[in-house]
Amino acid sequence: MATTDLPAPGIVGKGRTRAARRPPTAGRIALYVTLTVVSLLMVVPFVWMVLTSLKTPVEIASQDAGLLPEHWKFGNYLDALKAAPFATYARNSFVIAISHTVLNVVVASMAGYALARIRFRGSEVIFYLFIAALMIPTYTKVLPEFLIVRFMPLAGGNDILGQGGSGWLDSWWALIVPGAVTPFAVFLFRQFYLDLPVELEEAARLDGLGEFRIYARIMTPQVKPALTTVALLTFESSWNNFLWPLLVTRTDSLRVIQVGLSIFKTENGPQWHFLMAGTTLATLPMVVLFLIGQRYFVQGFATAGLK
Repeated sequence: MATTDLPAPGIVGKGRTRAARRPPTAGRIALYVTLTVVSLLMVVPFVWMVLTSLKTPVEIASQDAGLLPEHWKFGNYLDALKAAPFATYARNSFVIAISHTVLNVVVASMAGYALARIRFRGSEVIFYLFIAALMIPTYTKVLPEFLIVRFMPLAGGNDILGQGGSGWLDSWWALIVPGAVTPFAVFLFRQFYLDLPVELEEAARLDGLGEFRIYARIMTPQVKPALTTVALLTFESSWNNFLWPLLVTRTDSLRVIQVGLSIFKTENGPQWHFLMAGTTLATLPMVVLFLIGQRYFVQGFATAGLK
């Protein structure tokens, strides 16, 4: 009588083996513990910020106060919004951040595509100049940019030589134009466009598409991780910018939310309950945006690190 051979344990289907679950090693356990501790350390300041925003001034000043509020003061948020024109500050921050994001994504992606896919004389030199620009510390550029804005010809009462007026100071031009494009965005887009297959480009040309349509309809949809990464980083940098808006604006109508938070730092010391409430509200947009685009954001950084 013929016997039927039964598949050995671990064999599934035609020759496929199911990998046995291996117990975690000591090194992997140590890694998980380390990552958990680091994650908690990073979350603690945000938790403290939110809990402090719900305390009374007396409780914050008390040395015996615990982490949790004794009396949950949700009214601190409404009082903080009434203490300053935060609706105007938030509107200004949104306008500037969205303008920077759109301009940076569009212009930097065009520049990155040109440097990656179009061969022209001097392209390598231009790319090296972008790399050099990445090495310049941010705060060393503040004074030259301020002087350019201040002495902008034929703006704000200035003559053709940039004298006699205030230039772009205290205007939307000063808040938007200097941060419109970043070298990092151009570099990141170039790296992504370089990795795309040449066959896509050649097939599009055979179909009669021009260079701009190849960039917009064929190549750019393939680099969604780069688009999301640049958009999130640009929005975050613009939304949290404090020094530049403080330097180039004088009126409340153009103040941004980060500058507006300084109203809670009085001569008698910071009003911590209002300051923490305002900071929590200012942090929420970035948390929501990251949660929405975190998959492409992480993928963008991981992919860029492999190029």
